[in-house]
Amino acid sequence: MREHPAGHAAPLWVSSKGRFGGEGRVWRDAPVFVSRQVSRQADSPGVREGRGRRDLPSTNAELVTAIRSDPAGWPAPSALVAEHQTAGKGRAGRSWETPARAGLTVSVLLRPQVPAEALGWLPLLAGLAVVRAVSDGGVTAAVKWPNDVLLPAVDTIAGLGLYRKVAGILAQVVPEAESTPGSEALAVVLGIGLNVSQSAEELPVPTATSLALAGYPRPDRTDVLVRLLGEVHAVVRRWEQAGGDAAAAGLLDEYTAVSATLGTRVRAELAGGAGTVAGEAVGLDRSGALVVRTESGEERTVTAGDVWHLR
Repeated sequence: MREHPAGHAAPLWVSSKGRFGGEGRVWRDAPVFVSRQVSRQADSPGVREGRGRRDLPSTNAELVTAIRSDPAGWPAPSALVAEHQTAGKGRAGRSWETPARAGLTVSVLLRPQVPAEALGWLPLLAGLAVVRAVSDGGVTAAVKWPNDVLLPAVDTIAGLGLYRKVAGILAQVVPEAESTPGSEALAVVLGIGLNVSQSAEELPVPTATSLALAGYPRPDRTDVLVRLLGEVHAVVRRWEQAGGDAAAAGLLDEYTAVSATLGTRVRAELAGGAGTVAGEAVGLDRSGALVVRTESGEERTVTAGDVWHLR
């Protein structure tokens, strides 16, 4: 049994051939290629290219820059993972902080073959993939529209009720005019930050939690990463095969089944200070936008904003 500082999970390991696995040498600063092992363990093509770094300010920012400078070097799907992210950003520029070796921070490059109007589903599908990935450890997770993953809690807290946040998702579109001349597709970098082994004292805010605190048995970040990349690939492939129609792919039903938002009273603070919408979250439209029925019976569509769960 290896000993690791602060009781956190083992370092992300890479084998002598540059693949994720149980036996090998400690993560190094140079790029490493992880796609073969991910493909075998996830039973899917997983990623075509995978690279890792020990420390990065932000995997999303690094990957967006890399795609623009060397698009051919990053085929889709590709993944960039950091041992420690030092200045991660979530939606609306919010920070995402984790102690070294305590969290999983990965950004995945996708070029979805779907209509542009369907891209709003990507952060929702990523949330569904996280829920499926952590369920293997016996943890029951839920999604909060549009880009959070929650775990049950024993007491209520404003905005989340009986939940705490364990993961956040950030999707960034990189126009292919900047990354692959002549292509009409859109490149999307999908960033996922997952709290794995943090103690209560290490969490940045009282609304957060970690897999370890939820009773996940001996969480190993490499194992979680392998499962997560496989689940992302699986849900995105089904979505693409259905032409970007989440309902036809069966993903709308699956998302609804694990949603902590749908069927509850919410208050949505609209992006750009455009006001608020309050009522019951009754569904999602074809683009993944949230449909809220107000007290007057009017159904309002929320495409972006902060959503608070009300008692």
